[in-house]
Amino acid sequence: MKKKTGLTELLHYKELLRQLVIKDIKLKYRRSYLGYVWSILNPLLMMTVLVIVFSQLFRFDIPNFAVYLLSGQVLFSFLSEATTMAVSSIVSNAQLLKKTYVPKYIFTVSKVTSSLVNLLFSLIALVLVMIFTQVSVTWHILWVPVILLEVYIFSLGISFILAATAVFFRDIQYLWGVFISIWMYLTPIIYPVSIISEEYRWWYDNLNPMYGYVTQFRDVVLNGNPLLLEWLTQGFIVAFAFLFIGYWVFKRKQNQFILYI
Repeated sequence: MKKKTGLTELLHYKELLRQLVIKDIKLKYRRSYLGYVWSILNPLLMMTVLVIVFSQLFRFDIPNFAVYLLSGQVLFSFLSEATTMAVSSIVSNAQLLKKTYVPKYIFTVSKVTSSLVNLLFSLIALVLVMIFTQVSVTWHILWVPVILLEVYIFSLGISFILAATAVFFRDIQYLWGVFISIWMYLTPIIYPVSIISEEYRWWYDNLNPMYGYVTQFRDVVLNGNPLLLEWLTQGFIVAFAFLFIGYWVFKRKQNQFILYI
């Protein structure tokens, strides 16, 4: 019998993936009185604090700073949560992997997918703020699912690399926590990109994929602009490049996992 590989294998185990995603979501809100409401309240509370601090102290000249901030915050929070959870996705399931055959990558995929579900809850907070601040919505907002798909694929690629590396080098989970914080501050989420010196703008435009994704997201959500083909093409090229590299690294190392977990 021919062994299933790739997408065919993932579809075969789709029920297991669904159960893993549900388990991750339930564990996150276990013993929480507000439960899923926290996915809406948390970004709203963070946005409120940051708007007060940065709009009053630094006085950035950004129209509708609340939506500007929250639109970048929810997107980067997804990347941060997805990759952080994925780092330990193989190590934390060591006992199951030793007892039975399960596609190892499915645990990493489940972490990123459950984070995507949390992102969808967070988008409710963004919608509420857009309504409150009377943002003019255009039909270009229909590009949002495409942008989220870009970020999902990109996050999945990074997660494969992190999950595989963490099996052999456990300190990666701590190093990644530091790196993702630095990455956030290097992305214009809180501040406008206009404050960046021209000599560093090339780095922002070409070496920080999240800058591109956040810019796309704000363009269609906050500004009501069409999604530029250049940004869309670049976004998917980067996303699939990271996915292919991540999956290649993961598949190349997965047979050695059992020796180290």
